[in-house]
Amino acid sequence: MRITRVEKITDLKHLNLFSMEYRDRKEQEKTWVYASRKKIAPDPDRADAVVVVPFHVREEKLVVIKEFRVVLGGYQYGFPAGLVDPGEDLIQAGKRELFEETGLKLTRVLGKSPPVYSSSGMTDESVSLIHAECEGAPSSRFNEDSEDIEVMMLSREEAGSLIKEPGLKFDVKTWIILNTYASKGIL
Repeated sequence: MRITRVEKITDLKHLNLFSMEYRDRKEQEKTWVYASRKKIAPDPDRADAVVVVPFHVREEKLVVIKEFRVVLGGYQYGFPAGLVDPGEDLIQAGKRELFEETGLKLTRVLGKSPPVYSSSGMTDESVSLIHAECEGAPSSRFNEDSEDIEVMMLSREEAGSLIKEPGLKFDVKTWIILNTYASKGIL
């Protein structure tokens, strides 16, 4: 399998469509259309976005957000997240996004992932997860006008109850982390 051509179809600010031509195992020419956060062809070494998995030290609880997502037409449970701005490293982006979405201050990074992909059949979007400690009082004061976010702090038991609620929508990474936290007490 090999890529033979990539063409940018749209020219939007945060998301674009690309058409990629490739040869399959039998050398048949094929085309795949996908969405991308990138302005040009894929760069597998840099995450497009950061997801912060924050643990509030004083409260001894995991911080989760309930955010309105236009595409879902409702609220989704997730972690503070956002695009990595030009000139910004992953940790700077994580600190900024955590503060903007929750009002909390990142105090210590416990670990970070390489770029990971959640829907590679549709997009090349990658995120890196940062596990971190945080402090402060939750606030929505720093949310952008396009954000409707409720900050929640969850114990293991509360996380376990939340993921069992029928009809709730979860980001896939969040559901996996909440399930592990609830069942094993680890992040």
